[in-house]
Amino acid sequence: MTASETGVRSSFPETRGRDKGYEKQPVDEFLARARASFEGGTDELSSADIRQAAFPLVRHGYVIASVDAALGRIEDAFAARERSSAVAESGMRAWVGHTRELAQEILDRLSRPATKRFDRVSRLRYGYRIAEVDLVTDKLVRYLEAGDAVTVEQVRSVAFRMQRGGYRETQVDAVLDAVVEVMLAVK
Repeated sequence: MTASETGVRSSFPETRGRDKGYEKQPVDEFLARARASFEGGTDELSSADIRQAAFPLVRHGYVIASVDAALGRIEDAFAARERSSAVAESGMRAWVGHTRELAQEILDRLSRPATKRFDRVSRLRYGYRIAEVDLVTDKLVRYLEAGDAVTVEQVRSVAFRMQRGGYRETQVDAVLDAVVEVMLAVK
């Protein structure tokens, strides 16, 4: 069943001219699934599923920033529900313990020497620009160690330029996702 068949239609602005945005139908369908999962209290989708949602880019699609902002709010709601469920099931001490363990794993990874924090792609392939990733990871280390100000939105919206022989994208993205998970756990 498509979003238009369920009567659910998003009200995101559309891109103009040659600008590309997210294809409307997949966005509408995903948001309908997310709403049904959240309102039905099912575990069909998780905050991680919301965070990792991806949509094709097309001309005259939804403006990316608008959809991403909505997804961020939806992810926050799912994370809060997951936190409440976990605390009710296992207790606050277990929840905090799990969050600390994950934060320590992240910190161990990010505390590695600069230029050695992630695997690199071959010199013939493009990966994330090492200096930019290291700059962001330094800031995240200060957040985890000393509580320096970093918002979930800043982590969600970070973008890196590409370079030959750069850091492997999937590893960097996985760590950033884990940082968001920790941030939402303590929010």
